Amino acid sequence: MSAHNESILREPLITGKDITYKKITDDVLVPVMNKASKSWWIGFSIAFTFFLVWVVSLSYTFWTGLGAWGLNKTVGWAWDITNFVWWVGIGHAGTLISAVLLLFRQNWRNSINRSAEAMTIFAVVCAATFIFAHMGRPWLAYWAFPLPNQFGSLWVNFNSPLVWDVFAISTYFSVSLVFWYTGLLPDIATVRDRSEGLRQKIYSILSFGWTGSVKTWQRFETVSLILAGVSTPLVLSVHTIVSFDFATSVIPGWHTTIFPPYFVAGAIFSGFAMVQTLLLVARKVMNFENYITMFHIEAMNKIIIVTGSIVGVAYLTELFMAWYSGAEYEQYAFLNRVSGPYWWAYWSMMTCNVISPQLFWFRKIRTSIAWSWGLSIVVNIGMWFERFVIIVTSLHRDYLPSSWAMFYPTWVDVGIYLGSIGLFFTLFLLFLRVLPAVAMAEVKLLVKTSSEQSKVKLIQEGHVSEEYVQEVTFSVPSK
Repeated sequence: MSAHNESILREPLITGKDITYKKITDDVLVPVMNKASKSWWIGFSIAFTFFLVWVVSLSYTFWTGLGAWGLNKTVGWAWDITNFVWWVGIGHAGTLISAVLLLFRQNWRNSINRSAEAMTIFAVVCAATFIFAHMGRPWLAYWAFPLPNQFGSLWVNFNSPLVWDVFAISTYFSVSLVFWYTGLLPDIATVRDRSEGLRQKIYSILSFGWTGSVKTWQRFETVSLILAGVSTPLVLSVHTIVSFDFATSVIPGWHTTIFPPYFVAGAIFSGFAMVQTLLLVARKVMNFENYITMFHIEAMNKIIIVTGSIVGVAYLTELFMAWYSGAEYEQYAFLNRVSGPYWWAYWSMMTCNVISPQLFWFRKIRTSIAWSWGLSIVVNIGMWFERFVIIVTSLHRDYLPSSWAMFYPTWVDVGIYLGSIGLFFTLFLLFLRVLPAVAMAEVKLLVKTSSEQSKVKLIQEGHVSEEYVQEVTFSVPSK
């Protein structure tokens, strides 16, 4: 018992009996090695239909120009930047789960990190589409980088937060992609060894000659820790820099120092909500109940409580500082948010982001699959409204009442947004079909210490006193 470094009272991270290394491999590779199920085809058809809407809407924008959107002279940013910030925020949970929890040796990350990392990649791709779309002339996108061009001395303005965005998000995407793919190598090799013909050749190339030798594993673990150390500051820096798009301006409602920590907390908040939305469905459809357990779901709900509470404090701090500042324009900006024409967006934001997460204080709700899934969707709706409120309500009524204007989205705005969701789910569903959704190599590390059967074995062998046995929270067969 002295060699066992985990409390017997802690709920197991792997449930079920007779869990072996082979069974883990067989269970995880069912969607990859077998034909696609009917439920997968239904989900993919719906997602791909929305993706086609995205293609049509974006093509129409490029053909006709940004006049196809609902923008006007007063509201020059609207759904485009709202959706951009929303998608970047969703991409934060993947790196947090992969890097930060790895450095803190949190083993419960092992079952969910693979899908969360994939979600990060796809969310950043969706965010990037709004950058290109808003350029109007996407074929000149390389102007955002400090590269030699046909105009000779044309360089980016390094004082602009929009340029900081380019560097921060491209770095975040690159490191996250390398981190995700590095973790995939041993599992891709497993798929390679179980495949034949052309499929085996493709996975052989993708596995980079993985042999599974001791030296290979040592290098793998070293590289994983290095990438985790590099990725961890990015969790804080990326959305901090995105917040500077607003905080460095002089617009009432934007010019505030609370934005960086407020945006980071909100990003983790929405990111974990999206992880819940995806994994609760995948867990049921792909029969991953033994590997994505109620412990994982409850742990993520606890993080949602914490980050949601931080976001709620940030909202109240903004209101208090607007009143305390005595600045009439700042006070009006927040009064307009609360009771102006867009009051419904503000109160939707407050309801979804501040009130709904507090339901997770009740363990019955926190451990309910239906409630967890429903509230995760509510949180992401609320986080979209948060970005809409920050951007549109701060712009549509500026210093001159004669220039006040309302923003109304066009069918192109709606089509691009819904289409980006279709793009995201199309990519995620393809990922589930061609790559293991659960990190098999990492889950196997938990079998002998953190699985239900390992804890049952400790009890049956008499390593735990009877009073502790009575407190164990999972099912233990009688001796």
